Amino acid sequence: MRNFWGPLSPLGLGIAAVVLLVDHAHKAWMLYVYDIGAKGVVRLTPFFDLVLVWNQGVSYGLLTQRSELGRWALILFAFVAAIGLAIWLARTTSLLAAAGIGVIIGGAIGNAIDRVLYGAVADFFSFHAFGYEWYVFNIADTAIVAGVVGLLYESLFGGHKKVSNPSKM
Repeated sequence: MRNFWGPLSPLGLGIAAVVLLVDHAHKAWMLYVYDIGAKGVVRLTPFFDLVLVWNQGVSYGLLTQRSELGRWALILFAFVAAIGLAIWLARTTSLLAAAGIGVIIGGAIGNAIDRVLYGAVADFFSFHAFGYEWYVFNIADTAIVAGVVGLLYESLFGGHKKVSNPSKM
């Protein structure tokens, strides 16, 4: 059991739960209350729109899968990745790493649930400027990217002890 639970597991899994709840509350509101599907493109600023895009791939439309086998492979991948991340979470001693892992788990599970419920992931946010368009994305995608950035920052700048005299190594 030690491999699956550590001192920062409650923090990381709590963050994952919050991300999952916020992501799905937002998706439910956009789909069923705001009814973005009926509105088409809603221009909020000259560079930011709300729009409904059903993403059949992973974050930002990568690895698009149009078959049922591909869809279920992505669902399985998300849950296997979440289990692997939970094991990593159980071993981490860094608050930043625990938070980063937590937001990635929450985002991955949020998008996997969309694939189970709808067959694809509901994406809504579209940034564009000067003729260039960014991928349409959602809160779960943003959480995954934020978690990866946090983990990269942690691996590059955090948690490393300076060696005062490397010649004694």
